[in-house]
Amino acid sequence: MAEFSEEERAILEYLHERVRGEEGYFRAKGIAESIGLSAKQVGVRLPRLAEKADEVDIEKWGRARSTTWRVTRS
Repeated sequence: MAEFSEEERAILEYLHERVRGEEGYFRAKGIAESIGLSAKQVGVRLPRLAEKADEVDIEKWGRARSTTWRVTRS
């Protein structure tokens, strides 16, 4: 994981721990509260991680008041 920043690694670790079964649904605010970042910091990094991460697939899933991200194991 050398190409990931400290914040990106924290997000990926959080997602790995929380994906139950094959997929999970997350909001940036929930991730941020758990790892000590702001929702904006997480929200900016999730699309980048969607392109860079091989171990999970991150997909913008829905948008109500905030974006929901669907995360599946690769």
